[in-house]
Amino acid sequence: MLEIKNLSCKVKDTDKKILSNLSLKINDGETHVIMGPNGTGKSTLSKIIMGHYNYEVISGDIIFNNTNLLELDTSARARLGIFLAMQDPTVISGVSNSEFLKEAIQEIKGEKVNLYSFIKEMESNMKNLNLSNDMLHRSINEGYSGGEKKKNEVLQLKMLKPKLIILDELDSGLDVDSLKVCCSNINNYLKENKNTSVLIITHYPRILEYIKPDYVHILSNGKIIKTGDFSLAKEIENSGYSSINEIRKNDYCE
Repeated sequence: MLEIKNLSCKVKDTDKKILSNLSLKINDGETHVIMGPNGTGKSTLSKIIMGHYNYEVISGDIIFNNTNLLELDTSARARLGIFLAMQDPTVISGVSNSEFLKEAIQEIKGEKVNLYSFIKEMESNMKNLNLSNDMLHRSINEGYSGGEKKKNEVLQLKMLKPKLIILDELDSGLDVDSLKVCCSNINNYLKENKNTSVLIITHYPRILEYIKPDYVHILSNGKIIKTGDFSLAKEIENSGYSSINEIRKNDYCE
């Protein structure tokens, strides 16, 4: 589904390099995890996949279902079925959740949605996420708690039905109960859409207790330096990134 080939990038209009010859392949239905210390490029990777304006790709390719994403803008990438649940979701005043999602679904499908079916599906998903129905008409993320913002991201992915879900630190700002609710809804979505792939970006393995990964990758200085299964995440939890820090000293990437 997604193949990243020797990707290097920097902050736009600077010489600050973030990723260096990073390669990653995600097949249909797989769940991959990117872990690593602060400042290693984890969130940057998610933004580059989506075409964030603040980063410039120096070399490499990002191929999604045989399409080179680097030739497309952010909206075109989203229409292909890529969804990014942001670490700090944006507040959009004056645009309601229901209006935003209705317009987004119509853009994807190229036709008007059945309003009755849309509202019923949205209300059902909101109930499963323990969100009140008044959020249908509230501005996107305006006045939301941290937990409500993250649940709203999960609501959006369930309504938009992406093929690739990128979770950028979904667990940050969530209490245990809210994390369980979010992960339960994502797992239910994955059961119903078995070819959907997931890329989880996180500091801590707590979220992986609920969404089981197929592969765990450790990112250091802009490149993947180790890959394993869930046991690798548990190793990091128990011993920290001390071994990674040694690698960083010997393999510094400016």
